[in-house]
Amino acid sequence: MRGWQSRHGRGNPPRNGALLRGREGAPHPGRRHQRRPGGEGARPALPVGRRPLPCSGASGARLPLPPPAAAPRPQRSPAPSGGGLTPLPSGARRGGGGMAVPWALPAPLSPAQLKRLEQHRYSAAGRSLLEPWLQPYWAWLVEQVPLGLAPNAITLGGLLLNCLTALPLIACCPSATEQAPFWAYILGALGLFIYQSLDAIDGKQARRTNSSSPLGELFDHGCDSISTVFVVLGSCIAIRLGTNPDWLFFCCFVGLFMFYSAHWQTYVSGILRFGKVDVTEVQIAITMLLLISAYCGTAIWDYKIPVMGLELKFFAVFGILCGTALSFFNYFRVIFGGGVGKNGSTIAGTSVLSPGLHIGLLIILAIMIYKKSTTQLFEKHSCLYVLTFGFVNAKISQKLVVAHMTKSEICLQDTAFIGPGLLFLDQYFNSFVDEYIVLWIALFISLFDMLRYATGVCLQIAAHLHIHVFRISSHQAPEQVQVVSPLSHQNNMD
Repeated sequence: MRGWQSRHGRGNPPRNGALLRGREGAPHPGRRHQRRPGGEGARPALPVGRRPLPCSGASGARLPLPPPAAAPRPQRSPAPSGGGLTPLPSGARRGGGGMAVPWALPAPLSPAQLKRLEQHRYSAAGRSLLEPWLQPYWAWLVEQVPLGLAPNAITLGGLLLNCLTALPLIACCPSATEQAPFWAYILGALGLFIYQSLDAIDGKQARRTNSSSPLGELFDHGCDSISTVFVVLGSCIAIRLGTNPDWLFFCCFVGLFMFYSAHWQTYVSGILRFGKVDVTEVQIAITMLLLISAYCGTAIWDYKIPVMGLELKFFAVFGILCGTALSFFNYFRVIFGGGVGKNGSTIAGTSVLSPGLHIGLLIILAIMIYKKSTTQLFEKHSCLYVLTFGFVNAKISQKLVVAHMTKSEICLQDTAFIGPGLLFLDQYFNSFVDEYIVLWIALFISLFDMLRYATGVCLQIAAHLHIHVFRISSHQAPEQVQVVSPLSHQNNMD
């Protein structure tokens, strides 16, 4: 038996009817001797090409051949079930909702947040002044859109068009004091109007194709947070407000603050409220400012009104002040009136003032860096400055929307403040690096951080709901729209 064990390890030899012989060549005790053709104890014939095993033991007795190894059974992959997980591609990791997330993208939502997201219902109330007049145009426009075009694709297309048409203005007027070519103002006005139209019909397209979902609501508000930065810059460039840096700073950052406050009061009350003068009216007014600057030139805004001695541009600023005061009153009346949570808390059960920490820190940093700069950073590079802080505002606004939809609290620590923090530290150490260079670095960091977060959240939610971001899926999440009043605003819901 040592011959078998030395080659194949321990185990029972095969029982194939062959004689097992001991050292003396006698039949193995306990085994019945079988006669084979060719004589007693004759060896069985071997297949061609097979060599007999060497002798085992001193007597030279031969052992039978081992049986041929059985072919390995093919491994069958388990059939995918309806709720199973697909294999992860190379370089991916599993997200909180059972999704495959590329390593470079975060998966910021926990399984509990994703579960609460399924229960979210979009609630809106109010109607602005111009909306009833524009509804027939929007209803006609959405009928021209193919049914196979996803609502999120409409929203993204409008955002890209708005940003690209605003870039020539920003490039020609980096400090908002220069005169751009007339076509740049026309291009900016056209891009803003198209964006406003597409933003109004994406929700209609979602209901038209039965593809409404929480992802659509988040995607719409996320695109609005980015577009707001370019809209406020375009309005200030149109009237050359850079000749008065303090007013330029005020108008730009009050626009960012009002956008954040709109979602702040939604986080408190659970309802997105629209006033009589809201985003639709503001966008159309800015479109008109751009067209006036294209036709008459920006010098018209420097014309001083007789008797009053005020430049014409300050009437536009006065309109911004009135709209800001009205919106501020409406938003903070809701915020200080108490939330829908326990003991007047927010929808997540947190303090109604908790979202103010993020926007407060952003504005404080912006003011400190503006006033303490020794190189007039804001005055010379107003557009870059507003873009840098605008992208930070876009990210914290997106996180506020996510917190509202998932009924969760907001964490103060955020990588969005890395860019402004670099500017602050550079000034603290007496600007040992050129502030202009640090501003560019902060701009790219803020933009990358915002896009990385937004992309990760959208992919995670899409995987959890088993839908596509830019395609209308056969499996769609149930429509989640709640009409608060007969005059509810639903244009921006998809």
